Amino acid sequence: MITPERWEMGRGEAGAERERPDFRSPGHAAEARIEEPQVLLGRMASRLESVLIGKRETITQAMAALLAGGHVLLEDAPGVGKTMLARAFARVIGGRFARIQFTADMMPADITGGMIWDGEKNEFVYRPGPIMANLVLADEINRTPPRTQSALLEAMEERCVTVEGETRRLPEPFLLIATQNPLAYEGTYPLPEAQLDRFLMRLEIGYPAPSDEVRMLEEAGASRQTRPEELRPVVTTGEWRQMQREAGRVYVHPSLCEYIVRVAGATRQAPELSLGASPRASRDWLRAAQARAYMEGRAYVLPHDLLDTAMPVLCHRIAARPGADRTMALQRILKETSLPAGDRPGGGRR
Repeated sequence: MITPERWEMGRGEAGAERERPDFRSPGHAAEARIEEPQVLLGRMASRLESVLIGKRETITQAMAALLAGGHVLLEDAPGVGKTMLARAFARVIGGRFARIQFTADMMPADITGGMIWDGEKNEFVYRPGPIMANLVLADEINRTPPRTQSALLEAMEERCVTVEGETRRLPEPFLLIATQNPLAYEGTYPLPEAQLDRFLMRLEIGYPAPSDEVRMLEEAGASRQTRPEELRPVVTTGEWRQMQREAGRVYVHPSLCEYIVRVAGATRQAPELSLGASPRASRDWLRAAQARAYMEGRAYVLPHDLLDTAMPVLCHRIAARPGADRTMALQRILKETSLPAGDRPGGGRR
């Protein structure tokens, strides 16, 4: 039996105890924080929820994805707050924000930038595109053709863009939040599988609960509704980068890594699925679980961190055969794949 303490500490191959990770900055071990990261993250979530009322779980998942260094795809019906949530994120994180409103006539250079003639210098110079920002909102990304969608591929994975044979690094941190309407809507183009696989999470916001919608209307009627542009930054881009590095050092017990591999392998062999989870999906699932643990103030991942992040990380990366449902297939796999024994001491979650 793996006790809860074993998740935190782990054992090396020789049986020696593993030390709890130190979240402090390298070279600043003695430096004390003014506020704990979890306090800052909780404040960020509260400010975001003041804009998107009643959607705390969606906000938490999106924060975990961005904290893990990934990108977020918000897919839902118009008018539920997708763009508003992305703009609010840009305000609380700080840094440079850029919005790209995708349309059917947009070209790749409208995203990456391009070379223009400078009359004073008598030469071509690079004009940066909106992708050169810390947080980029790709609004209604499936309103533009695949050729333009593909302009984001290099930026999302390699954090750089190549224009006229020269590669330019994107600013750090680089975070992309894309929104799209359901594919059943007119004038949409499905994202290619290679691009979907580059989104760490796909999230739905959904309609608000009646009580939350009443509160929203009351605040709007009294002109008390918080707008994204009214939010003040909670952290600087440097602090956010430091928290990303710390989240990446959260300890993961080897048995949890084996569980991730078993689930990914099951998706590749499931009869209902024509496309299983990629190795990048396994890596992103691990990173998302680390981020969830870090947000709760733990230096180690618990099994429920994996369960809480499994659907938004994996579901959009798999494809179902005709007549099958990928969501139900993934739920079946998660139910049938046994968790390590350490998930249940003291009545823990399964």
